[in-house]
Amino acid sequence: MIDILPPQLQLLVREYGQNTYQLAQTLLTLEDRAERTKRAQQIVQLMFRLNPGVREQQDYQHKLWNHLYAMTGNQLDVDAPFPLTGLDQFTRKPERLSYPTKGPKLRPYGKNVEELVAKAVALEDTTAREQAAISIGRVMKFLHRMHSKDIPKDVTIIRHLKDLSAGKLQLDQAQVDAAGGFDTMTGSASQGGGGGGRASQGAFVVPQPRQEREQRRGGGKQERRDKRRGKKGGREPQQPPQ
Repeated sequence: MIDILPPQLQLLVREYGQNTYQLAQTLLTLEDRAERTKRAQQIVQLMFRLNPGVREQQDYQHKLWNHLYAMTGNQLDVDAPFPLTGLDQFTRKPERLSYPTKGPKLRPYGKNVEELVAKAVALEDTTAREQAAISIGRVMKFLHRMHSKDIPKDVTIIRHLKDLSAGKLQLDQAQVDAAGGFDTMTGSASQGGGGGGRASQGAFVVPQPRQEREQRRGGGKQERRDKRRGKKGGREPQQPPQ
């Protein structure tokens, strides 16, 4: 008998037993709605005793009522404490997701840089717009290097920045050089001048890749660990007394 049922009902019969399935079918023969509701509540309690682990799931009572409703072929008409949907939510075809049809103008930078460029273009103050363009240029140089493993020239970043802004963010090489270039550190911070070597306020610092950070710090973790252990510090192991 179980083999002629739909696959979803076969799983329910295996979970609660064929006797429970037959009890659910008897509900359809009861004409009194109050009696039918009372019997349905008793069957739900029986289903819970047969599968007590369902208590750990969220809204387990609602799940049991839906399983009972599904075992009656979605024909059970009772005063249930929850809206009964059966297993339609699992068999319903999901809605198609909308995928972006338009990609970024320049793939190395992505859509986030385009949004930054749009915000920079909206700035009314000329000085603020120039500083924003230089900061975005540093981000673009960092992303370009991560994408192609090559260090692009500042002229390339200036041209790409102009293309992304439709000509509204135009910088020349002199402005970029005065700001310290499109490097990841500002000129004052990298040269250690002004303010005791601290970066100027508002400086845009892009995190360095791990390998570059380790090289600037004097080697990787293993090398620093070896130095602390004395392997490369010029200290020879002490010889035992003769």
